[in-house]
Amino acid sequence: MVESTKNHDAARDLCTETVRALWYYINMKKPGSANSSNELRGDYDGARADYTVPQDHAAYSAAEHERWRRLYERQVALAEKHAAKAFREGLARLDCADGIPDFEHASAILDEATGWRIVAVPGFIPDEVFFDHLANRRFPVTRWIREEHELDYLVEPDVFHDFFGHVPMLLDPTFADFMAAYGAAGERARAMDAVPMLARIYWYTVEFGLIEEHGGLKAYGAGIVSSAGETVFSTTDPDVLRLRFDPERIMRTAYAIDDFQSTYFVIDDLQQLITGLVDLDFGPIYTRYRDTEPFPADRLQDGDEPVTIRKLPEDATHD
Repeated sequence: MVESTKNHDAARDLCTETVRALWYYINMKKPGSANSSNELRGDYDGARADYTVPQDHAAYSAAEHERWRRLYERQVALAEKHAAKAFREGLARLDCADGIPDFEHASAILDEATGWRIVAVPGFIPDEVFFDHLANRRFPVTRWIREEHELDYLVEPDVFHDFFGHVPMLLDPTFADFMAAYGAAGERARAMDAVPMLARIYWYTVEFGLIEEHGGLKAYGAGIVSSAGETVFSTTDPDVLRLRFDPERIMRTAYAIDDFQSTYFVIDDLQQLITGLVDLDFGPIYTRYRDTEPFPADRLQDGDEPVTIRKLPEDATHD
């Protein structure tokens, strides 16, 4: 049994790795505004209309590549035990242990496998731009890496979170199709004033999704696999609430941004993201619930199906 880490010190890496899912329904200012230039890192002044920038891989210092290697070494050891098969396989194919990846090289691998590419961005970007990139199979990755004093805590997602956490899953064809469909769904959610509901889908799948594999729970969400504390907590803590995947319940469930999650949703396999979400008409759900308060994240509701841990990660087998 793993000791509970629900306190501010232990939860700081959660804050670091999960802010990404919030930004796309916050009204971002354009580059050069007070918000982007004074509060956010990154060269927004040099961004194109779609907020992309050159990666300029040659500009990374030896110290920055070494920082990546240390972060990678820490997280890959945890991933071997706690991450989903699709994530582990994707990470191995990207072969990015030696330093900050070259986005063009990684894009060639992605494009051949699933038609996706990586685009470099200066940091947070507006929701409509993010949705458009995803719908067209372009994944935005922040180009800068955290500073030395931020190894366990930073406010904005950096290249390590975006690449290590998100890109490996884009090599899985089913997950890749889901992500493109999610991006395409953004236009309707914006038109129906329901982006917060769609954002909860991203939060509880892309950022904090769990999957059942070989009798155990594994992480596929980027906010989990790129966070040392969340990786262990989400898959082993005996007291946290884990529920069977339910799209409507997810869209109605609040989440924590300053602590480890108190609820996770568990899929049976990645195909469930297609059958449960892509094939679902969100419109009536938006209309019915967009003006209602979401459920508290840590409380069971009528009809919920809790998931219990049957095998700890060290007991669950890998293919």
